[in-house]
Amino acid sequence: MICVSIAEPTIERCIKALKRVKFAEIRIDKMNASVEKIAHIFSLPNKQFIATCRPNEKNDNERKKLMLAAIDAGAAYVDIEVDANEEYKKELIKHAKKKNCKVIVSYHNYEKTPKAAELDQIVKWCFESGANIAKIACKSNSNADNVRLLALLNSDKKLIVIGMGKKGKITRIVAPLLGSQFTFASVSKRKETAEGQINVKALEKLLLGN
Repeated sequence: MICVSIAEPTIERCIKALKRVKFAEIRIDKMNASVEKIAHIFSLPNKQFIATCRPNEKNDNERKKLMLAAIDAGAAYVDIEVDANEEYKKELIKHAKKKNCKVIVSYHNYEKTPKAAELDQIVKWCFESGANIAKIACKSNSNADNVRLLALLNSDKKLIVIGMGKKGKITRIVAPLLGSQFTFASVSKRKETAEGQINVKALEKLLLGN
């Protein structure tokens, strides 16, 4: 399943980008939007959304208000960093589960892919935190890194695995074929939200032959 990651600065541009998209990750951290506007986006009909708000320029209190609004408005999934503040993480996870919103607990390493034993511990940490799905996204610097990441999918656990960067681009194509719950795509060229991301039209051709 392909999830289109959208990081537009305004609600108007976000809604425009969503016109032909049914399953999308909304990068709330990239938006300058009120609680009311976030609720409006996540209440759009006939769509599935992942609410994501990375710890960039917004503090935890701001992030929490926006994420809670997204959950209350109907977000299908919420993505919470495994290394987030425990109080922040627990409150969001508890609220998401109360609202039947599935929880993705994510780990990001923008420099390297850890060794296999460490990756296994990180996956365990994600599920112990309350994940329905664990997301492991690491910078891939070699084919060996790709192999370690894809090997995580030899499991009965629900996982999303991503190798970031040029070397890891192949994982965005192969991982969903091996059981990764989703793969992420950009809405178009030059709209990538992570290094190595493929635009949705190109990825659909690669995966679906469309």
